[in-house]
Amino acid sequence: MPRDWFEWHELYNSEPKLQQRLEIVREYIAYSLNASADGPIHIVSVCAGDGRDLLGTLKNHPRKQDVYARLVEINPSLVERGRATLESSGLDKQIEFINGDATIATNYVGAVPADIVLVCGVFGNLPEETELNRLLDNLSFLSKEGAFVIWTRGHSNGIAYSDNVRRTLRAFGFEEVNFKLTATGDMGIGINRYLGKNLTVPKEQQLFVFSGVANKAR
Repeated sequence: MPRDWFEWHELYNSEPKLQQRLEIVREYIAYSLNASADGPIHIVSVCAGDGRDLLGTLKNHPRKQDVYARLVEINPSLVERGRATLESSGLDKQIEFINGDATIATNYVGAVPADIVLVCGVFGNLPEETELNRLLDNLSFLSKEGAFVIWTRGHSNGIAYSDNVRRTLRAFGFEEVNFKLTATGDMGIGINRYLGKNLTVPKEQQLFVFSGVANKAR
């Protein structure tokens, strides 16, 4: 089992469900880029890891020069690897990695509201279901009206946890655009569009509580 989140990300080299999840997330990012209006496209990524979902999509995407993004990640080794990828791709002037706590609203100031919000690998690492409501209540601070929100949620013990996420997102004004399960059947990936109004300030400075640990990640 991985000891930390850097080791957890190494599982992308061997775990089919993570590889399939990444493929679908990149598909949804590409869809969002293609559907965005002409001009700059602003993106934020919550608990971004090494940014392989966004950076891998942009590598060959025709709109990569339109993207301005902020990726927030607390693990310094993942941030270092992500920054190295940025420099090699020539996108380091448009995209920034923040080595900081993704739960704190101040780490997004100046980068929101965004056209695309990535919350992949987050929902399964909340301490309890009530935290999902708290995060979605604050997600309107990150999202402009019409923003695409891309998310993931793992299943375990035969429970399809993504079903609750889908219902809750709709209740908070995030219309479902598409939803897929990995071929392994134990990971849900969704893309929703925010129909509400952007909040200029968050309802809480701590947007959510992240209690996940790498060797128990879902």
